[in-house]
Amino acid sequence: MPRGRYSFHDTHDHTPLGSEHFHCAPGPSGWRYTAQITTPAGDHSGSVDLTLDDLGRPIRLELHAASWQVRGAAIDGVTWVRTDPTGEHAQEGNVPAHAFTGASPAFLIATARLLRLESGAPATRVRLVTFAPPVLAPRTLDQSWVLVKREAHATDNGLLPVDEYQVADLATGEVSTVHIAGDVVLSAPGIELEDLESPPSVFT
Repeated sequence: MPRGRYSFHDTHDHTPLGSEHFHCAPGPSGWRYTAQITTPAGDHSGSVDLTLDDLGRPIRLELHAASWQVRGAAIDGVTWVRTDPTGEHAQEGNVPAHAFTGASPAFLIATARLLRLESGAPATRVRLVTFAPPVLAPRTLDQSWVLVKREAHATDNGLLPVDEYQVADLATGEVSTVHIAGDVVLSAPGIELEDLESPPSVFT
């Protein structure tokens, strides 16, 4: 069960944006990721709870940020309920998309798990729904993913396979590189793995 901490920073000026203290693990039904999010000052600012099935589909998502809450799942595309801080109003949304995404590294792992790309295969297009902090506003976006290469790196616990993905935002044309080992993001734009207490899990 990997447990550790990611830090976030602005991709333009490297201003610290906070941290995500996480643990995750494969299970009988798929994979689960939970995390607590903190500000640069160390104050609690939100949480992530994501469960995938064996095919990488989101069967349960719960996000909290600034007293806003989103609960969602893959139902008729993806469906969610977004609740305001007072708890008096709840808005339901549904989009014919493949999965969810967002600021958490969990979503990069989830998308990679959903697509199960092979090295050398052409780019795969995926439609996702993201929830932007601090009010978890929903937005649909299209990305293309390519598995550029898979390399094995030597560690104290043996060889660690690392996948390098090229991810493109089809609306803006912006392209980024993401490195994933098992169920841990090693590097991505604005994300740094600061601490990891146990090796990444290996998906079967």
